[in-house]
Amino acid sequence: MKENTVRVIKIGKEALYEFLYENIISQEESLLQVPATEVMNHFAMDWEKGEFIFMAHKAEDADGELIPLPKGIQPETLLKALPETAESLLERGKVYRDYSFEELKELCGENEDNDGK
Repeated sequence: MKENTVRVIKIGKEALYEFLYENIISQEESLLQVPATEVMNHFAMDWEKGEFIFMAHKAEDADGELIPLPKGIQPETLLKALPETAESLLERGKVYRDYSFEELKELCGENEDNDGK
């Protein structure tokens, strides 16, 4: 670079979201300790709070059938309901927490009154 020159990148929300998502995908195996080819991913972003949720679950059952994320589980709802799992993704160690489908359905139902509770 030339002296007295500043090289700048400025991006908007969509590009920032894409950058964050793609970086998590590229590091999925080390961050979540799962083979990336064996999981399905789901994600959401809350721009006002500056929070991002990335979820992965086993893609296929023992018979090779796809395992969809149950309809009662919404990443946007979980983004509001779940605590942060790590202060930094750059630190070593476990940065994720495991939840069952049932636990997540319950959290989604409690936060959106989907089941009349």
